[in-house]
Amino acid sequence: MMYQEERLTAILQYLQQHHRISVQEVVEQFGVSRDTARRDIVKLEEQGEILRTRGGAILPSLSKKSFSHQERMQLDLTGKRRIAQAAARLIKHGDYLLLDASTTVQLTVESLQTKDHVIITNSLATAASVSRKEGVLVKMLGGDVNPQDQCVHGTRTVENLANYHVDKLLVGACGLTTGGLVSPDEDHGYVIREMMKRADQVIILADHSKFGKSMLYRVASLDQIDLIVTDRAPGREMAEALDKSEVDVLVAAENGKDA
Repeated sequence: MMYQEERLTAILQYLQQHHRISVQEVVEQFGVSRDTARRDIVKLEEQGEILRTRGGAILPSLSKKSFSHQERMQLDLTGKRRIAQAAARLIKHGDYLLLDASTTVQLTVESLQTKDHVIITNSLATAASVSRKEGVLVKMLGGDVNPQDQCVHGTRTVENLANYHVDKLLVGACGLTTGGLVSPDEDHGYVIREMMKRADQVIILADHSKFGKSMLYRVASLDQIDLIVTDRAPGREMAEALDKSEVDVLVAAENGKDA
């Protein structure tokens, strides 16, 4: 007989695989009474792990966790570095670039072997890092400083963007669904949306974990994206949606030969 904590862990593992569980399935899977199964589901809901539905439970579909810039730079960067190196190869001498405050974008411009760039960004960390590069002119957007994300945002940032036009925009995706590019934060979304209007080519950098990740705010539809650079090909449903919207996908391979 399992203790409740063991059952709760097992229920969450089941949900990770099947996305939904009924009270009856808890009864059958773990050999408990319906009252015990219901108590387990109530406990998981109180912990914020699941959403109770009629007759069972599901995992929350919205991703709400966001990491600070420092935390993102301390995560496993293997996939991000591959994406960054592949994205850097897309940049040509003399390109004018618009950059968001993504850590993957920061890694990309730190990898650049090209020069004669004008770089416009709202990222404090990227501006500080890239300003030391030879052959690069950095323009920092104005706005309200977000210390957690090491960037500026707000009305002044959006207004400032209206004065620029660039060759390429590099954006790190918070999430990508069949409905488009998504963000957990409206202020962040407003800035990215305005950035997309200011570039001839919109390039999204997204590791495989971002595909299918639903969030509060939709920034843009897929047909507003030109190219996605990732470390692993998306699943069938996402791939079909990207193909329908004529979005090119570049998979950064481990051997450096992009697919």
